Amino acid sequence: MLASVYSAGISGIDGFLVTVECNQVPSENVRFDIVGLPDLAIREAKERVLSALRNSGNRFPEAKITVNLAPADRKKEGTGFDAAILTAVSVCSGALRGVNFANKCIIGELSLSGELRPVNGVLCMCVAAKEAGVSEVYVPVENAAEAAAVEGVSVYAVPTVKALFAHLTGAEKLTPVRPVTPFDGANQTYAEDFSDVRGQRQAKRAMEIAAAGGHNILLIGPPGTGKSMLAKRLPSILPPLTFQEAIETTKIHSVAGTLAAGQSLLLRRPFRAPHHTMSPVSLVGGGANPTPGEVSLAHNGVLFLDELPEFPKAVTDSLRQPLEDRKVTITRASGRLTFPCSFMLVAAMNPCRCGYFGHPTHPCTCKAGDVARYLSRVSGPLMDRIDIQIELPSLPYETISTADDQAERSDVIRARVIAARKFARERMADRPDIFCNAQLDPAGIHRYCGVDAAASALLKTAYEKLGLSARGYDRVLRVARTIADLAGSETIGMDHVAEAIQLRSLDRKYWH
Repeated sequence: MLASVYSAGISGIDGFLVTVECNQVPSENVRFDIVGLPDLAIREAKERVLSALRNSGNRFPEAKITVNLAPADRKKEGTGFDAAILTAVSVCSGALRGVNFANKCIIGELSLSGELRPVNGVLCMCVAAKEAGVSEVYVPVENAAEAAAVEGVSVYAVPTVKALFAHLTGAEKLTPVRPVTPFDGANQTYAEDFSDVRGQRQAKRAMEIAAAGGHNILLIGPPGTGKSMLAKRLPSILPPLTFQEAIETTKIHSVAGTLAAGQSLLLRRPFRAPHHTMSPVSLVGGGANPTPGEVSLAHNGVLFLDELPEFPKAVTDSLRQPLEDRKVTITRASGRLTFPCSFMLVAAMNPCRCGYFGHPTHPCTCKAGDVARYLSRVSGPLMDRIDIQIELPSLPYETISTADDQAERSDVIRARVIAARKFARERMADRPDIFCNAQLDPAGIHRYCGVDAAASALLKTAYEKLGLSARGYDRVLRVARTIADLAGSETIGMDHVAEAIQLRSLDRKYWH
């Protein structure tokens, strides 16, 4: 007897439908084989399926059983096929008669007792099942909220094999799961607010420009000047996630297994702040079975690297390509995977190892050579990819001790950021692939970054005197475009260019 049941697998962050084919041949010698490029975890499913069947009150057929995972030329990984394999075997044995599996996809790991355990990547699998025309998806209870975020399919939370069989045979129907809460990315509150940061008005302005254009930013200054505080509050002024962005971001976290139990979708932009002892693989992704790294987990959000020179140079230099391409491609003998990584880089650092190089009152204890070596840990090519560089000075006692009633709250700044992005999107309506000014390619810069005569003359002077590279010139134009958007100006003026140049001058001071 032959039976077919649908399940789903994962390749990178993309799901794909898998047909679990089971063939039973009468034989005196019981045999159970799984073919179709399964990994070790899938080959071990035989023992889990046997135990789960017996402990659920079912009998494993006295026959030769062959299970094929189609397409057979595509590698399958993980334990999410367990429940589908068990179901296919049960159809062959006659335990499930008259059930139509043409519109059903079954996902989940089995325990020896017959319970369904959660697996990673269910959201990606559910999206793939929907695109393949499947209308019913059966998942473990812990994965149900995540799967229910996909519209157009009925999601059933299955606690045990017994409950699954009772539903399929009509003995005891399960109720489809609804999303825990409707998607609402706009009404998010944050514990951290920009009004908490005393002083540093210029740095706050730089953070607002960075948020409005999606620009990378470097904060440099002595210890205790508010660099980390500002970075942690950046998500509070970023535009809310759209539904499509939420799906993309949640898929990555679903594959990585970082979604909280019962969470349906990520409603806030990610904020990732890895420690400086991390490896390049932890940052960009990889491993024997490649998984997303921190740059991908920060997709549509913020990657914060505190104490930037303390990161190994191999780690920081591995950011070059992701910052340019906004994707990471990992090649292994088994194939090639691509993970998206469109993120804002926020880096913070001291000007030297002791932290007080150039401080007006606190003497620096570093030698001149030590300062140069410390700064050289941040490479020129990486600095060239950072649009905005801002210095945070030490604050006087009066600023720290006095409450600033004029300090703007995050929601006020956020409103200006949203307005600027809307202004930019209306201008670039014919380029749906560009979501913010930081993503402008050379053709987009030429088309959308028109400057007047005075601004052009200032750009020429800056290019020659500051020794800007071609990439640096483009980034100054992108920042100037964002400043003009905040001002509601269609043309980039001299004031906009002047502020953009000022926000990219620290490499001349510290890196000569």
